[in-house]
Amino acid sequence: MTFRERLRQLIEDRRFQNFIIAVIIFNAVTLALETSRGLLADIGGLLHTLDYIALTIFVLELLAKFYVYGKDFFRDPWNVFDTVVVSIALIPATGPFAVLRALRILRVLRLVSLVPSMRKVVAGLLAAVPGMASIAALLGLVIFVAGVMATKLFGGIAPDDFGGLGTSLFTLFQVMTGEAWPDIAKAIMEEAPLAWIFFVVYILVSSFAVLNLFIAVIVSAMEDQLRDEMKAEEERQAAEQLAVNTEILGELRALRAEVAELRQRQPDPT
Repeated sequence: MTFRERLRQLIEDRRFQNFIIAVIIFNAVTLALETSRGLLADIGGLLHTLDYIALTIFVLELLAKFYVYGKDFFRDPWNVFDTVVVSIALIPATGPFAVLRALRILRVLRLVSLVPSMRKVVAGLLAAVPGMASIAALLGLVIFVAGVMATKLFGGIAPDDFGGLGTSLFTLFQVMTGEAWPDIAKAIMEEAPLAWIFFVVYILVSSFAVLNLFIAVIVSAMEDQLRDEMKAEEERQAAEQLAVNTEILGELRALRAEVAELRQRQPDPT
């Protein structure tokens, strides 16, 4: 085996991937400890050293993958994601780039690319984006219509909550999440007793109908992805079985030809 083949076998080994996962978790712990000012004052140098060691391991891992896969390295979107996340930590976090120090925690997201179950969840979410965008547009339309209505109906009663369109939109978003909406409704119902009709209908439409559509779209996308994976696995197994059957059939034909040849070589007893 060449060096590249041995290196490919190493980085594709499950034990090596588990090692990288352990380094990511360990790095997440060190970054979390850096948020403690007391620990940062006592062992800040050690934490920074451990962070640099973890970063070095990540860089060496990506360089090894790039050496093994070559141009195919960038065809995998997860490799591109890992490269971007690790590259952020290589930018000097001084001066105008000081804010990038806080982005080092993004390295923990590399767990998504290494854990297959997480990758399936993220892939399902990405597959649901088109449907979610349509539902988000519908939700925005509902909130906008309700905001215009609430501003005209309740602007004079509760100017702090519905005094303008922007204020009304924010208040309705708060009501949609279920946060303190009874207090807002009761304050308005003191002067407009029938205001409960507006709030009940709005909550039914926005929270119980539209928001639940997000869950339905995500579940449907994940089911489709699981179905595609099962279909691909069945096709792979069928292809492997076909190859095995073809090989067996070829061996049987060769054996029959050999037996026929041996029979022809045998002398005629008569």
